[in-house]
Amino acid sequence: MSRYVGAIDQGTTSSRFMVFDRDSTIIASAQAEHRQIYPRPGQVEHDPAEIWRKTQAVMREALDTAGLRPSDLAAIGITNQRETTLIWDRRTGEALHNALVWQDTRNDRLVAEFARDGGRDRFRAITGLPLASYFSGLKLRWLLDHVPGAREKAEAGDVLFGNIDTWLVWNLTGGVDGGLHITDVTNASRTQLMALKTLDWDAGMLSAFGIPRTMLPRIVSSSEVYGETKAPFAGVPIAGILGDQQAALFGQTCFKPGEAKNTYGTGCFALMNTGETPVPSSAGLITTLGYRLAGQPPVYALEGSIAITGALVQWLRDNLGMIKDSAEVETLAATVADNGDVYFVPAFSGLYAPHWNEGARGLIIGLTRYANKGHIARAVLEATAFQTREVLEAMESDSGIPVKELRTDGGMTANATLMQFQADILDVPVVRPRVTETTALGAAYAAGLATGYWNGLDALSRNWGVDRRWTPAMEATQRTKIVTAWGRAIRRAFDWKIDED
Repeated sequence: MSRYVGAIDQGTTSSRFMVFDRDSTIIASAQAEHRQIYPRPGQVEHDPAEIWRKTQAVMREALDTAGLRPSDLAAIGITNQRETTLIWDRRTGEALHNALVWQDTRNDRLVAEFARDGGRDRFRAITGLPLASYFSGLKLRWLLDHVPGAREKAEAGDVLFGNIDTWLVWNLTGGVDGGLHITDVTNASRTQLMALKTLDWDAGMLSAFGIPRTMLPRIVSSSEVYGETKAPFAGVPIAGILGDQQAALFGQTCFKPGEAKNTYGTGCFALMNTGETPVPSSAGLITTLGYRLAGQPPVYALEGSIAITGALVQWLRDNLGMIKDSAEVETLAATVADNGDVYFVPAFSGLYAPHWNEGARGLIIGLTRYANKGHIARAVLEATAFQTREVLEAMESDSGIPVKELRTDGGMTANATLMQFQADILDVPVVRPRVTETTALGAAYAAGLATGYWNGLDALSRNWGVDRRWTPAMEATQRTKIVTAWGRAIRRAFDWKIDED
């Protein structure tokens, strides 16, 4: 009998493979970074072939290190960076262009073009999404318009499209030799091509964006047996697919309406379970799929996506050289008692939820001779918490459900200064679970459910446990003062970038 479940966690900066047992204990893990390619300002690319190589390498490394064989795995789940868009040749398996990463804004003129006729929300009723450079559909349109021969080959049925989940499943199940061309509902919901109510590609959206249906993957549920891996990991069922933030929602066992989580990674992504009915947003959020189990109704979510959080700490390290390691930001921030009235708006590629301002750019404001690098470090951390507060306020407004606690995960949850400030600025408890790798865990849960490794959602809920809880300790007057100052700062970042044409 297979003893474990594996999870591929293919993220923005690295690929990882993790193995879990029935108690959600991590048995094995391996991780490898891949290159971030920046051809021009606002453009971010990944090499799909490198991602596939690194994924295979970490799978081998994790199994070898733990002395495991593929047959020890009951199933493999996949979670992935969402919206990152690639196209490849069906016959050769080679990508026609580097993948356009979710942060890439080269399609901003297409966004403006479509928004001129009907506004940014013209497709919200169908897809739940505003027009933004973030989503896959207009990235795909850009590739079809700019990669020589891509449109002609796509219309002939020789080019396949996918987010990274689709690319990995296709390669794992055989690639050019019969690989499965599928995506789950959570990833499909990020393309702006799927109708939320039918969970199928929408003919009107395909026509509007000029996308040939023949290149699109088949949409499946988030938890079912899709097929088996081929050599060198032959015979393991692939049984779960979830976009990374939905995987974290699932891994945090937010199975009831009103339960919410926030993942602190390269960006920050807050999701609230809203049940079996999609909740339209009038407060700048995304209406998206939370997950769908095989044979069951879909579960929807409200999401607030923040582009730059952990990436801001990396920027402080790599671009300014103020710290040598990302973990040092907490020590540097602790050298001062407060932010010294310094605020950092990290709108490096515009602002996502709840503002959706493509022309916003980053700023540091409030500088005086008093300010030092400790204040800047503190402002860097606080920017994450302020942006999260804006998103959760929007969730409460749209859903009518107050957030009573925030479940957190991701690398930045190790920063106790940030977590305490987050609780202070939200005025609700912030909870870190026993297993913080909830993205990979959610993918494992989806795969394990489909193969009977775990018996139902109640079994998963029993696995969830608290590692640490932060409770609010800030005076209400101070909270109001700094939240107001943040609002002034972020408004000054709006519409800095103008179209020079």
